[in-house]
Amino acid sequence: MSSPRRVGDLGLVAGGTALAVPVMGGLAQAGLLVPGSVTLLVLLGLHAWFILQTPGGRLAGSWWIVAVQAWLTYLPLPVFGAAWTPVSGLLAGALLVMAARIRSAVLALLAPASGLVLLAAPQLSAVDVTWAIVGPLAGLVEFALVTLANRTERLAEARTDVMRRAVALERRRFTRDLHDLVGHRLTVLVLKAQLVQRLVDEGDDDKARAEMEQTIELLRSLSTDVRAVAHGLRSSALAAELSSARALLESARVRCQIKVSCRDLPEEAEEALTHALREGVTNVLRHAEARQCSIHLLERERLIRLTLRNDGVRTSRRPDGAGQGLLNLAERMAGLGGWLETTSSRAGQFTFSVYVPRKK
Repeated sequence: MSSPRRVGDLGLVAGGTALAVPVMGGLAQAGLLVPGSVTLLVLLGLHAWFILQTPGGRLAGSWWIVAVQAWLTYLPLPVFGAAWTPVSGLLAGALLVMAARIRSAVLALLAPASGLVLLAAPQLSAVDVTWAIVGPLAGLVEFALVTLANRTERLAEARTDVMRRAVALERRRFTRDLHDLVGHRLTVLVLKAQLVQRLVDEGDDDKARAEMEQTIELLRSLSTDVRAVAHGLRSSALAAELSSARALLESARVRCQIKVSCRDLPEEAEEALTHALREGVTNVLRHAEARQCSIHLLERERLIRLTLRNDGVRTSRRPDGAGQGLLNLAERMAGLGGWLETTSSRAGQFTFSVYVPRKK
């Protein structure tokens, strides 16, 4: 049982005890302890059952409980006398709880009158005037404690739900960034290793040595990238990634043309476009036998567009097939109000474009 619920239970027990003690004392003096105790236990049980019901639960079964409480509050008065007056506080508490659940101002006004109405009895000596006034106040205190406990419990549940969602979002971010960033680096490393092997076979030791140095540098940057992903850091620079894309494509014997006509991009847009560029270059290396590739970055009417166009598309490639990388990228673009498009022509041309609106 949670701590807020425990507080509510303690408030209920305290309120019931505060009213039961004087009732039991008065019943003992009147010699009606046994029948009065049985009636009081039934009343307390019904009251506790009603108060501890889920606030958002069905109300159809609650009205009869309140009705029975009212019946057990007023009908035994001629039998038990003034000793029974304090139980009006239980009815006041139940009426306040019901008023809060159905948002009824009428029930809220009837709650304090549950004790005062006893003062209109034909024989005032059969009513404890003090308890007729104080009893509803005890019900009000009980209602306040129970309501506070319920609200605290709902807030705790909401906080737990927020934390659970935050963990899920962070897990999703980590998985997405790991796939997009590390997957791209691994593709580049495989390409570099194949290039080094080819240069060694051709006997070009100088170029092989240079490519090996670049491969080692890529391995070092991969370690930095993994740490950045793990800690949620942004380490992307679009300008550097454009230069890296050109060098990578040309090392794979793909002629690369880059045209940039917009500068000073927003940080979030630059981060997303950097991931888009990596995904586009990775697709060129993995899914095409390209000889030419063009990369254009431009802005028109506050809409930033990055386009990669290459030839050499393999016939087995499906333009509508979306891998995990494209799904991750679509998610990034949607978060910024953007989108991506891919088209493929029969001539073997493939176009990959992403659009990001520049926010004011």
